[in-house]
Amino acid sequence: MIPTHMQTHSSICLLSSLLVSLTAVRAQAQDTSTASEPPVWFEEIALESGVDWQQVSGRQAGRHWFPEIMGGGLALFDYDGDGDLDLYLVQSGRLDPPEGSARPKNRLYRSDLGDDGSLHFVDVTDEAGVGDPGYGMGAACGDFDHDGDIDLFVTNVGPDVLYRNEGNGKFKNITKRFVKPTSDGSWGTSAGFFDADLDGDLDLFVVNNLNWEPAIETPCFNYRKQPDFCSPENYNAHSVDRLYLQGRLGFQDYGARLGLTGSPANGLGVAIADYDRDGDLDIYVANDATPNALWRNDAGKTLDRSGDDGLTDVAPRSGCAVNMQGTPEAGMGVQWVDLDQDGWLDLYMTHLRRETNTFYKNVKGRFRDMSRRTGTAAKSLRYTGFGLGFHDYDQDGKLDLYIANGAVQAWGLDEAFDPKDLYAEPNILFRGLGDARFEHIGEGVAKPLIGTSRGAAFGDLDNDGDVDIVFVDLDARVKILRNIAPKQGSWVGLRLVDKRGNDSLGAVAKLTTVRTNADGTEEVQVQWRLAHPAYSYLASNDPRVQFGVPKGSSVRSLEVIWPGTSKPVAVATPSLGHYLTVQED
Repeated sequence: MIPTHMQTHSSICLLSSLLVSLTAVRAQAQDTSTASEPPVWFEEIALESGVDWQQVSGRQAGRHWFPEIMGGGLALFDYDGDGDLDLYLVQSGRLDPPEGSARPKNRLYRSDLGDDGSLHFVDVTDEAGVGDPGYGMGAACGDFDHDGDIDLFVTNVGPDVLYRNEGNGKFKNITKRFVKPTSDGSWGTSAGFFDADLDGDLDLFVVNNLNWEPAIETPCFNYRKQPDFCSPENYNAHSVDRLYLQGRLGFQDYGARLGLTGSPANGLGVAIADYDRDGDLDIYVANDATPNALWRNDAGKTLDRSGDDGLTDVAPRSGCAVNMQGTPEAGMGVQWVDLDQDGWLDLYMTHLRRETNTFYKNVKGRFRDMSRRTGTAAKSLRYTGFGLGFHDYDQDGKLDLYIANGAVQAWGLDEAFDPKDLYAEPNILFRGLGDARFEHIGEGVAKPLIGTSRGAAFGDLDNDGDVDIVFVDLDARVKILRNIAPKQGSWVGLRLVDKRGNDSLGAVAKLTTVRTNADGTEEVQVQWRLAHPAYSYLASNDPRVQFGVPKGSSVRSLEVIWPGTSKPVAVATPSLGHYLTVQED
């Protein structure tokens, strides 16, 4: 979130070209529709499904404390093991609550999915024991203790929290399992579980933003010379991320021994995958106003706990630290996704308005900024993007893109999307055209949902094979978007599990389909999907993967690359219109 107009970190060399692009899209500031009516792909159903939760940022009149504009995390995970996704919403509250006042808590909503696919959520926070009252940011999910149920980690401005799922509908706060404190005053944002050292146990990577405290706040001003939120660079309070390796004594921070302390930054988003196809999972961190980090993991070779070797930030030499002009940008949300379906996972991330969202194409382990070719760059200049998700929402065999937007500096009344919320912006939906190209098709809903959107989580809430969306707006109620897009084909859904039967975080699936044309020739399509819940912004997502299968096509083969390996192995061929659980041999 690098406000380029602030007291530091100006990208003057880009100003003239950006102004030209902004002029081209300015006429659309109040209207995201095209010449014809934009398609409706989602319907908002939060209230009718029983979720009336509202985010509270704690913003106070005349005050602009930086964390208050950044929160709004959430998680979709099946905490009770009944086969449908439950919803955890991370609350913020007040950074300086009045003495004696009760802090608002995070909330857990259990999904009681109807036989007809109708969604109904029940607030089970108190009985589950996960109502953390800290100033919350994000969440991560994974079965770290291999007992068959999903555990929960929550990041905060201040101490983070680890909840162990007891398997009886209740959780236990076991933050003490961290050998070292989970926070020493730092501000945790995104996080993700994964097996960093290939020992069979889940470890935990935690992204941190500023080493923030009220005393470091300083006056900043927006374009109209009005008091507003600062850039992170105004504070000079960079922090370091943390890697907690799980061992006999619990979770211990090995970040310093493995090299993380050498790259202090302002971290926001995280995505985890084997980008170089060497068998171990690597970590990409979207940093705000500082170069992004790609931590290459050498777990398959030399990663150990001695400090001799470990994680190496290869983003600068790999081409994914800064944009094509050599400028660090405002990295917020991020996702590993194979946009061109060549078997190499690419990167896409969201940025501040007046910066394009960025597409880094993975060319056998090196990256090229090819944002302009996607068709998403010009549109993104108008907005500040946070949560994002690439999924085949209309099941035509091509990935689509949904982005949650919300400003970090107020719009003027003459250009605001909502005069009651000067930070509000519309979210945007792009239809996939194939080969990493997209077209903007509006917001995807019948009635505009304008808000200051932050975290967005993606998953199949009603188990009908298509991906639904939940997103959080600052100081507004949560939105649940049920997917009602007109379908262009069928689908295949997979849950990939390891040898113990737990979600295989970081596995990659390759689905090959074929269609026979009228002249007898065959048209073969290959699709790749990553199974990992850590992507978007402050979110944990459905770990299952979904493929759209175009009309007239059938499945030829399914292969999986399991974490710790580098070659696809053939598995059972799935049927159309069903979920299949695939277990590693």
